[in-house]
Amino acid sequence: MADSASLLSASVLRNLADKLYEKRKIAALEVEGTVRGLVSVQDHDKISNLISLLTLEYALSPQANHRKGGLIGLAAATVGLASEAAQHLKKIVPPVLQSFTDQDSRVRYYACEALYNIAKVARDDFITFFNEVFDALCKLSADSDPNVQSAAHLLDGLVKDIVTESDHFSIEKFIPLLRERMNVLNPFVRQFLVGWITVLDSVPDIDMLGFLPDFLDGLFNMLSDNSHETRKQADAALSEFLQEIKNAPSVDYGRMAEILVQRASSPDEFTRLTSITWVNEFVKLGGHQLVPYYADILGAILPAISDKEEKIRLLATETNEELRAVKGEPADGFDVGAVLAIARRELGSDWEATRLEALRWISVLLERHRTEVLSFLDDIFPALLQSLSDSSDEVVLLVLEVQACIARDPQHFRHLMVFLVHRFNSENSLLQKRGTLALQKLCTLLGAERVYRELATILEGEADLEFATIMVQALNVILLTAHELSDLRALLKQSLINSAGRDLFVALYSSWCHSPMATVSLCLLAQAYPHASSVIQSLGESDINVNLLVQVDKLVRLLETPIFSYLRLQLLEPARYPQLLKTLYGLLMLLPQQSSAFKILRTRLKTVPAYTFMQAPPQSSSSEFPGLSAIRRTASTGAYTQILSHIPSIPSVSHLSQPSDDGDSSSDMSNGAVGINFSMQLKQFEHMQHQHRLHRVTQPQTK
Repeated sequence: MADSASLLSASVLRNLADKLYEKRKIAALEVEGTVRGLVSVQDHDKISNLISLLTLEYALSPQANHRKGGLIGLAAATVGLASEAAQHLKKIVPPVLQSFTDQDSRVRYYACEALYNIAKVARDDFITFFNEVFDALCKLSADSDPNVQSAAHLLDGLVKDIVTESDHFSIEKFIPLLRERMNVLNPFVRQFLVGWITVLDSVPDIDMLGFLPDFLDGLFNMLSDNSHETRKQADAALSEFLQEIKNAPSVDYGRMAEILVQRASSPDEFTRLTSITWVNEFVKLGGHQLVPYYADILGAILPAISDKEEKIRLLATETNEELRAVKGEPADGFDVGAVLAIARRELGSDWEATRLEALRWISVLLERHRTEVLSFLDDIFPALLQSLSDSSDEVVLLVLEVQACIARDPQHFRHLMVFLVHRFNSENSLLQKRGTLALQKLCTLLGAERVYRELATILEGEADLEFATIMVQALNVILLTAHELSDLRALLKQSLINSAGRDLFVALYSSWCHSPMATVSLCLLAQAYPHASSVIQSLGESDINVNLLVQVDKLVRLLETPIFSYLRLQLLEPARYPQLLKTLYGLLMLLPQQSSAFKILRTRLKTVPAYTFMQAPPQSSSSEFPGLSAIRRTASTGAYTQILSHIPSIPSVSHLSQPSDDGDSSSDMSNGAVGINFSMQLKQFEHMQHQHRLHRVTQPQTK
């Protein structure tokens, strides 16, 4: 070290450590001159010793002024080395970089100045230290001293120039460092990073696009920075990369798609908009390449369809359509189960638009990959049934379309009906709110007769008798009122003269027995008036309760609708349809006199023309309908003692029941024109009602 010190005069050594910059600068010029002399004689050993002196005694000294002198001395030595600086840079650059973290801001400032001068001399040879210099500059870009920041900015500009001109810059070695730094939050550091990304991307020989997945997430993260300038720079960089992607012949969409999906759910609106914009372009540019990532992309797009920002909603909707237009196959990596899982998940979304699109995706998957979708039926069916409770009619209708699509196969049809009945049973409000809508839609999509036959089979053996009654009553109201079931009603009207009508009547009857008034309604629809009358007369005292009266009330009102216009016209011929009149009077006897339904039905019966009875054959002495005495006994013990006083005084029609072309007869024991064993049907009804009576008796004991 003494030999090294002898290379410089005592005044130079003293001035290097002076507090005044001018004296240190004069000393540095002496150092530069000394090094030039040594270079001229190629004495690199002495140069190396001199550099060691400047490093150990000055640059690494505990005294700030010594460190300042050491930095300017090392820079001067590099200038003196000129074109031969490369072989000494490994000793010169590290102590200067170390000073970048010095506690004294002036030392950090002079370190920037020194490295600037060193880089200016070394140029391309300086690339060897690029990662270390970049890391140091990254930290200084957020320095608390504005002078240091300014000096670092100047140095940064020079380094960028050197890199863009160099043929030895290794982007492969730099990317890991860049990727690591992209997670910082400081806005100045972020701007520094974006600046470098932009500069490197502008170099023709550097393929930054190929490394975009390594720092894409960091750029998107900057879009939500509090600094407007940071957001602006990040957005500009992303826009430039997106344009390059559009023009590139080959792009790795997969890795970037994963990043975009994550950013699409960002709480920051601008980040979401940018990510959905990218996804939109990706789907357009590389649709088939993205097939393995369909599920992830769909998971980002479906929620975005309901975004509060209109631009995002429009872009997401467009992207969804583009995605659906690309027909992926399992052989290409299309994961039906994963896409189906996303659609199922989004059925629980808070937003109607998202739920609708999720259902449309399930429908599309059923159309394109039916076998694969049906293998996941146990996973999606509960979610579809849950969606029947949706507040949106449009969602419910689409759910039903999907369910009907599934139910095209006989085994799945049965599956659907069983699940549907179970759902109605487990959620009572669902039947009330959505039952009519659901059943009418399914009848339209799957065939009313098919649906009703299957439901009747299921309900016939339903253990929950109360639910079975409610369900049958709901089905009966739909049967009597829905436009979609007009063909089914027309078929039932032919029950006594047509085998198809008979089969349907018998198929429904067993389950309709759960509800007396549903059974009567079915008989009225089938024009089986004698049996309807027999059903009414078979009712016992315990059967006549509030629930029954409510159902009678509903039936009376339905009798005034266009559906039963044929029945009202038949009242013009009581001699031909005596059992119809008897049935209607039986209903009247069940109603309280003060009820509106009683008044409606009595008014209707009063309109029966009196002259028609004059054409009837002679009557027996009996003046009372069969079973009427039983009704009187029932009424006398309850709240119905005044009912019988409202029967109009007309000839008894119980013996006017000659067989007619329409199958009306005086006895319910006949098998009918096409073989309906009404006697057996009545026994079936009475047996079912007996089960209900036992249930009502035992129910309080089980609670």
